[in-house]
Amino acid sequence: MPANRLVVFVVPMGLYLAISGQAIPPAFGLYTLAQTGYSLQPTSKTHEGSEHPDRNTQFHYINQRVHTYQQLGQPVISVDTKKKDLVGDFKNAGVEWQPKGQPEDVRAHDFVLPKLGKVSPYGVYDPTHNEAWVNVGTDHDTATFAVASIRGWWQSMGRTAYPDAKELLITADGGGSNSSRSRLWKTQLQELADETGLSIAVCHFPPGTSKWNKIEHRLFSHIAQNWRGRPLESHEVIVNLIANTTTATGLKVRCQLDTNVCPTGVQISKADLAEVQIEHSQFHGEWITSSVRAIPRKFIRSRLLTTL
Repeated sequence: MPANRLVVFVVPMGLYLAISGQAIPPAFGLYTLAQTGYSLQPTSKTHEGSEHPDRNTQFHYINQRVHTYQQLGQPVISVDTKKKDLVGDFKNAGVEWQPKGQPEDVRAHDFVLPKLGKVSPYGVYDPTHNEAWVNVGTDHDTATFAVASIRGWWQSMGRTAYPDAKELLITADGGGSNSSRSRLWKTQLQELADETGLSIAVCHFPPGTSKWNKIEHRLFSHIAQNWRGRPLESHEVIVNLIANTTTATGLKVRCQLDTNVCPTGVQISKADLAEVQIEHSQFHGEWITSSVRAIPRKFIRSRLLTTL
């Protein structure tokens, strides 16, 4: 090394302090992380599990059918059940404005209150009109409850918005009360088709992709934001908070409380299932029901007479 050259060795400050035996303040570590591009971040829910080879094809298929129905002026709805919520003075995620140093007191433990229980909000979202119907059930989330919620939407909002409707397209995830495998779901849809005269088609999303259902980010996310940090103290509070949910794009929500009993474990025989006028799509018929057609009234009458 030339004698007339000065060589400077750069030693990181943290290493220098550690070698010299001096304590390193915690703030120094935080500052170093921030300077090197790190920040505090929560985990991100992006892993959907196993991916079906026809996953994207199914999405394109559903999207095409939705646009076809909308162009023909026929109703399209996205349905699902929001997660169950405890009713009572329990902690609810999020923050709300309160006088400084005076947070609202809630229960320390999330034990179900027998007199209030839980609620299961079943949502029906109409993407064409950006409107929604939410049926807040106090009993079990069953296929009977799911179809009753769709029936409530049709009677309260659907038939007014679509007076000339002859068909109805439902998009849903493949599990829960509207499961693609549920016999009760299919027989209840048949009853709805008979009552309304509508030909009902159902498109279920591929396994592990329920979060892509429009109702999740067009309705449920806004409901959660609207009642953030507020205890769901009563059924009335829940219904009012849901009904007052809106967005900058003009979302309108109607809501009702449903106290009907929906028993679980209802068995549907093969004979009952055989009476469902169902047609499966050639493309993944396990996911897609091309239609559940209304049975002619004359046939219904004769069938009832033969079973009396």
